[in-house]
Amino acid sequence: MTRENIAVTGAEGFIGKNFTARLGELPAFGVRTITRGAADITATLADAHAIFHLAGVNRSQDPAEFIRGNRDATKALIEAVALSGRRIPIIYASTAKATDATLYGESKKAAEDALLAFTEKTGNPVYIFRLPNVFGKWCRPNYNSAIATFCHNIARGLPITVNDPNAPLTLIYVDDVFDAFVELLKTKPDASGFHKASPIYDTTVGEVASLIQSFRSDRDENLIDTVGTGLKRALYATYVANLPFEEFSYRIVSHADTRGVFSEILKTRGSGQFSYFTALPGVTRGGHYHHTKTEKFLIVHGEALFRYRHIVTGETHAIRTSSAEPTVVETVPGWAHDVTNVGTDTLISLLWANEIFDRERSDTFAAKV
Repeated sequence: MTRENIAVTGAEGFIGKNFTARLGELPAFGVRTITRGAADITATLADAHAIFHLAGVNRSQDPAEFIRGNRDATKALIEAVALSGRRIPIIYASTAKATDATLYGESKKAAEDALLAFTEKTGNPVYIFRLPNVFGKWCRPNYNSAIATFCHNIARGLPITVNDPNAPLTLIYVDDVFDAFVELLKTKPDASGFHKASPIYDTTVGEVASLIQSFRSDRDENLIDTVGTGLKRALYATYVANLPFEEFSYRIVSHADTRGVFSEILKTRGSGQFSYFTALPGVTRGGHYHHTKTEKFLIVHGEALFRYRHIVTGETHAIRTSSAEPTVVETVPGWAHDVTNVGTDTLISLLWANEIFDRERSDTFAAKV
């Protein structure tokens, strides 16, 4: 398989770091970075199959820096492509603010216009993405991303400022930008001009701030929300990526007695809770039944005997299992159950319950098996 060499400007920036890291994972592509201030990029473009123009200036105390870093840098790139004598697709990370009457917006619009004029004149493919607020790992806090600032500060117990919680906020996750970029590399569309990345999330500053604050408070209570899809997934990943070293781990409560220990690993709002327990050789744990609660046990060390008794008919059942043959054992409503360590070593079992334990409504009733 022939590798396509991808030249990247702005590889040291937020989107650039994510893009080059992810692109390097794909064997079909090689990465060539064009560093800021490079005097001659001819050698880099000599074998480039595409250019991702991700460099730019979005915040500066010097108004002229917007023109130099956005419009003029783009024109210099166009001139280098023209001098190479090759048709090299240019993919430009512009901004949804390109139509705003600001120095930043006007300078990005000027860069777009230069690219569109170039493709009109030469036929060199140009693809422009007007991206909304991009967020994700490695974005700089206290710079140009409220998401990065919220995640950084909340992860450290620092205050955040929300002037207008109802202020609209349009977001896209950096990994989704990457997916759109790679899809373009694979499909190589004929039509130059504007292209879109998705999904786009329309939310508010207050909603995002509340979600990120909930990640910290939930962790303090050993809870996790539904963070596996959509905006919550992306925000949660961004929050965790902002944790300081000392927050990379945390202790959980462990209850110990003569039988062994019991610890709740994680409680979820929608999918019950995860725990583990140990039992010393010969020890029996359980001896109760549930009307509605269900559980799944997995022995990860040692040997166990699970016993059941139907609380009405008296029918019995037994299951012997061990870590040598990983087997999930279910508890069944209406059946008293216990588990005995029948091995010579400490028994260790993972445990999932379909609901968080509630002392007021435990649905747990003592009964011998």
